[in-house]
Amino acid sequence: MGSSERPKKKVQLWKKAAVHFALCFVMGFFTGFAPTGSKAPTTSAATRSVILSNTSSAATPHSSQIASLRSTAGGGRINKSRKLIPQQLPGSSSDDGQPLPTHFEEKSKLTPRRLIIIITPTNARDPHQGVNLRRLANTLRLVPPPVLWVVVEHMESPSGKENEVSEMLRSTGMMYRHLEYRENFTAAEAEVELEHQRNLALKHLERHRLSGIVHFAGIHNVYDLDFFDELREIEMFGTWPMALLTPHKSEVVIQGPVCDSSQVIGWHLNKMKDTTTKREKIHVSGFAFNSSILWDPERWGRPSSSQRTSQVI
Repeated sequence: MGSSERPKKKVQLWKKAAVHFALCFVMGFFTGFAPTGSKAPTTSAATRSVILSNTSSAATPHSSQIASLRSTAGGGRINKSRKLIPQQLPGSSSDDGQPLPTHFEEKSKLTPRRLIIIITPTNARDPHQGVNLRRLANTLRLVPPPVLWVVVEHMESPSGKENEVSEMLRSTGMMYRHLEYRENFTAAEAEVELEHQRNLALKHLERHRLSGIVHFAGIHNVYDLDFFDELREIEMFGTWPMALLTPHKSEVVIQGPVCDSSQVIGWHLNKMKDTTTKREKIHVSGFAFNSSILWDPERWGRPSSSQRTSQVI
C-alpha cells in the first residue's frame, strides 16, 4: 500500500507543475498583444533611452523644442540629435514660403548708429582742467557708441599737464583724437586761441574725411544723455536753445534759435548791457552739423571754401 501511493503522489505533483507552467505561458503570450496605454518605458543596464518634449498648447503658445539623447553603455558612444522650431511671427516668410525665425526678423530691423564727433578745446591755464575733463569723459562714456572725442590743447603745457590729459584719454576706453599745436597765445587772446583750436579740429575732420555729426562741447558743459540721441537724428544742421550762466553765475540766460517750421530765421541772444561793444556771437555749443559739409560741399550745395567758426564763441 505504502509503496504504490508514493509514485502516484509524484505523478500528481508533476502534473500540477506542468499545468501551472502552461497557464503562465498562455497568460504571458496573450498579455504581450494587449495595449500598453500610458505604461512607462522599461530601462535596462545595457541600453537607456531618454526623450524630452515640450509641446505647444493653448496655455503655452510658444515654440516647441524636441531633443533626443541616446547612449549605449556597451560601446561608450553618445549620439545627440536636436530639432529646434523657433517662434514664428505672422507675415514673415522666406523665399520658399516658410515662416522666418524671430532672430532673422530682429536682425533685419537693426540699423547702425551714426557717429558722434565731440570737439573739446582745453587749456592748461585752466586750474580745473583735469577735473572738468574727467567729468565730461564720464558723461561721454555713458553715450552709446560710436562716439569720437577730439581733444585739442597746446603742445607745450607747463607742469607736464599734456601727459596727464593723454593718460586720462587712454583710461576712458573711448575712441579719441588728441590734437596738439605749437602756436602761442596770451591770456588776452583766449577767444582767438579757442577759434584756432576749433579750426584745427575741423581741418583734421576735413583732411581725414571723418563722417559723423559734429558738436563742440566745452569742458564746462553739462549734458542730458537724451541729448546725444537727438544729435544722431540730425541730417545736415541742427540747433537748439541753451541755458547759460552769467559770468558771476548770478542768473541763467536762455539763448537759442528762432525757427519757422524747420528753418532758422533768427536767434535769441543775450541782452547787451553796453551798446558800444561789438555784436554778440552765437554760442558754439548751440548747434551741430554733418561733417561731410566740410569735405563734400557739393553734396549740400555750398561753396567749396570752408567757413570756419569766426562768428561763434
